[in-house]
Amino acid sequence: MPIFYKNEVIGARRVDFFVEGKVMVELKAIENLERIHKAQAINYLEAYNIADGLLINFGALSLQFNWMYNKKLVIPRKSDNESCPSLNPKKIVFTSTHSSQEK
Repeated sequence: MPIFYKNEVIGARRVDFFVEGKVMVELKAIENLERIHKAQAINYLEAYNIADGLLINFGALSLQFNWMYNKKLVIPRKSDNESCPSLNPKKIVFTSTHSSQEK
């Protein structure tokens, strides 16, 4: 995926998944999510010019996840009970950004 700065492509990076090309999904397998991981996910959203993201950690005793949003593109919802405007739960397509030969 291209990385943008002031609407110009300045490089490329990979996140773990994109859902329908609208939601970035970053996966972790660490003991506990910390502020640095959340900051990294927000920076990815801004660099990719993506509105919504999900940070998921499978390494803790129980599943940890945080919904992230790009403050430059999304107006925060008044209630956490409202559904995400970018995600249609009836049709979700996961796209890996890694080729099958990379490992």
